Amino acid sequence: MSLRLGDTAPDFEQESSVGPIRFHEWLGKSWGVLFSHPADFTPVCTTELGLTAKLASEFERRNVKTIALSVDSAESHKEWIKDINETQAANVGFPILADGNRKVAELYDMIHPNASATLTVRSLFVIDPEKKVRLIITYPASTGRNFDEVLRVIDSLQLTDHHQVATPGNWKQGDDVVIVPSLKDEAVIQQKFPKGYKALRPYLRMTPQPDKK
Repeated sequence: MSLRLGDTAPDFEQESSVGPIRFHEWLGKSWGVLFSHPADFTPVCTTELGLTAKLASEFERRNVKTIALSVDSAESHKEWIKDINETQAANVGFPILADGNRKVAELYDMIHPNASATLTVRSLFVIDPEKKVRLIITYPASTGRNFDEVLRVIDSLQLTDHHQVATPGNWKQGDDVVIVPSLKDEAVIQQKFPKGYKALRPYLRMTPQPDKK
């Protein structure tokens, strides 16, 4: 059964490049990004893991832990990490799950038989501190992920969790946001959005990002 947005992310215990991991316990009160790779020593995955390592401070600033998955062994992962660090000028400090028995891949529906009967597709899940799935992106094996987009969506999720707004297409930090249509009380709107707003239509009200000075 496939996961859907709002579902509780399945817990599991699995070996990794840093030893056994019990997922929910490891995640704690952080946000999480869990992303899968078809196999070790593959070119696109090598660039992705190097990029994730280089973005470590960006993830940390957002209270996000990253964890990768491949169907190869923990020992293979450790050798692969050496290659990643050398070829990508990176320092991989996050775990890579060793999912040889496909346990996690099955829990998270990462095997798509029409794409490959054995290899995981390039799936990515953003999970919030309550262990709820907030974002699912699935790429084909040939296409590397856009981690700028992953960070952008995390920014949007964290912003909209705390303010009654939504983020428009191509939104990025500092851009105007949309006041949610369900908020109709003008006195409440003025209190929540003291910078004011522009009503392009009654349902489309733009306001400066509320957590920016």
